[in-house]
Parts: sequence; structure tokens; C-alpha cells
Amino acid sequence: MLDSIGKDKKGARWGAFFIVYLLRMKIWILALAMLPMGLWAQPRRVIFDSDMGPDYDDVGAITLLHAFADSGYVRILATVASTHYPGVSGVLSVFNTYFGRPDIPMGVGGLLLRDWQHWSDTLLARYPHEVDTTDAVSVYRTVLAKQPDHSVTVITVGFLSNLAGLLQSPGGLDLVRRKVVRLVSMAGRFPSGYEFNVMKDAAASAYVFDHWPTPIVFSGFEIGEKIKTGLPLVHDDAIRHSPVKDVFRIAIPMAAEDSAGRKSWDETAVLVGVRGYAPYYRLEYGRMTVAPDGRDSWTTTASSGQARLVETAPPSEVRALIDRLIMHQPLTPQKALSARP
Repeated sequence: MLDSIGKDKKGARWGAFFIVYLLRMKIWILALAMLPMGLWAQPRRVIFDSDMGPDYDDVGAITLLHAFADSGYVRILATVASTHYPGVSGVLSVFNTYFGRPDIPMGVGGLLLRDWQHWSDTLLARYPHEVDTTDAVSVYRTVLAKQPDHSVTVITVGFLSNLAGLLQSPGGLDLVRRKVVRLVSMAGRFPSGYEFNVMKDAAASAYVFDHWPTPIVFSGFEIGEKIKTGLPLVHDDAIRHSPVKDVFRIAIPMAAEDSAGRKSWDETAVLVGVRGYAPYYRLEYGRMTVAPDGRDSWTTTASSGQARLVETAPPSEVRALIDRLIMHQPLTPQKALSARP
């Protein structure tokens, strides 16, 4: 028979286990309720490449990624920026730290662009973070080299600058061919037109889409344009000291076009990169070409390793899902990660 101290210790252990179990079950139940999908045998290994600012759908996208990681669907290998304004790595770190993953490798590269609403300044002033200016291509090479073959999903929701640099680095093409299983890119305006991520570094975009050696799935401008999210998050008084809420709270009122919520281009790429395209979309196979001025064009062909998303469900269904996911809170709230007064 256990003595009273042993009983207390055993009870405490089981109590702690039960609390953690409930927390995790809550996340799993929420995920299963929201995502009509089969469970992955293993978490998807993801590198997330974002122009974190000038837009703020990147904030929604990285939140979705951490929500999926908390539900066991994703292992986040690295978060890299395709913008290099001062503090961009700190902004990535704010979200990684807030969601309990402060040690995720970070990298910086790409173009000198940032948010005009100054939400990035607010985050850096209010939330704990680290700064790491390691070159993004170096991070890609180091992280990919350590992964099993054909295991990594790259999700890019910004400029293609880092990926072009990776392909052009010594042995980079072969490294991608061996380690990456797919690229999911928020890029392009289909069937043709000018889209920000593609046109801002047209040379890099053209190089990547001409030379990338694994399948590519594009979430085009027309997909995220119809999905406006963020208002339920802003109006939820129970969510406090959240960098995600702070960004949407600051930025939505600053543009009349965002009065119904911010267009969710980047979130759709994460959603499809993690859980697949069905039941919301189907794939149309083809090939993207990029002109020197940044105009992209799509040619339909069944023999291509590239595909674009085509809607099969109302955008309102995806909007409701994204709105729930961007309200995701860290699994283990930590006072040290709360916003500074």
C-alpha cells in the first residue's frame, strides 16, 4: 500500500497528466471538427517563407501554421523572410515565441519592403523576441540537409528571392530535388495578370518557376481575394495580449477595403500546404511563365508538374475556417510571453 505522500505524488502526476490531456484533446477535437481530413501518419515538415510585411495576411498565415503544429499536423523546420527590413526576424520571432517555439531557425533575405501601418513596430515594442539576421539561403541549405529525402514541404507566401538564391547556390538544385516533396506558393493571378509576389522580383519568380524540380501548387490572387478574415478575432474580448489580434486590430481600420476583413491570400497557401486542397479546391495542371515585367501567364497542360487551385466550395466556408484558426491561442499560456504594458 502506498503511503499518503506516495498517494499525493501519484495523484499530482495523474492530475497534471489529465490537464495536459484535456488541453491537447481540446486542440485535437477542435482540429478534427474544423478539418474533414484523414490524419497524417507523420507531421508534415514545413519551411515557411514569408514577406512578413508589407501586408498582414502573413500574420494570419504563420498563426495557421502554429495552430496546425499544436494539433500535430506540422513540424515547423524554419521560418524565413523574403524581406530584410530592420527587425523582420524579430517579427517572426514574436510569433514563434508567442506560440511556444522560440528556437525555430530564422533567416532573412529578399527585398527591402515593410508595413506602412507600423504594426511591426508595435509587436517589437510589446512582445519578447530575438533577432537573427542569418542569410535565408544558408538557413535553407542547413535545414534541408538534415531532413530525410523527399520529406519537406516549402510554403512560400512572399517573394521568390530566397528560393531563386537556393537553386542558384552550389548544389542547391540537387539539394531541393532530394529533400523537398512539394512547393506551395501564394503567387500568380490566373489565367494571367500582375500579382505582387511574382512581379516585385520578376527575375527570381521566372527562375524558380522554370527550374524548380518538384511539384508546385499555386494559390492565386483570385483565391484569397474573396476570403476576408479577421473581424471575429478583433471583436473577441476574451483574446488578450495577442500579437495576432494586435496586428489585425491596428491594420483593419486603416484601409476602407478591409472593413469586412483582410483578404486571405497567404492563409490559403498554408491551409493547402498542410491539409491538402480538397474539399475546397481542385487542381488544374499547367505551367506558369513570367515575363520580364512580372506579368504571369498560365498554360493548361496535363503533363506539367505545376498546378493551380480552382474553387469547388464557396469562399465563405474557407473564410469561416480561417477565422477560427487565426483565433488559436498558445497551448500553454506563459506570463513571460504576455505583452509588455
